[in-house]
Amino acid sequence: MYAIVYKTDGFPICRQVAGVSPDPVVTWNTEAAAVAFISAKGGDKEFQPVALTDEAMDKIAATMGCPVESITFDPYPG
Repeated sequence: MYAIVYKTDGFPICRQVAGVSPDPVVTWNTEAAAVAFISAKGGDKEFQPVALTDEAMDKIAATMGCPVESITFDPYPG
């Protein structure tokens, strides 16, 4: 599973859902699918895909300012 994060600070692309905090992190099944999404939106300079390893999840949680256990996911397309 992959997330797309900003290159500048590592903050992930999230989907806003009423009553859910923190916002769910949008995920892609493959790196190729995440790269294709980034390219289709013209975001090659601003975004990068990240495999959701334990280390990556810890970094994403720190960036989002929440415990890793509170992160939820929203698969794309959803």
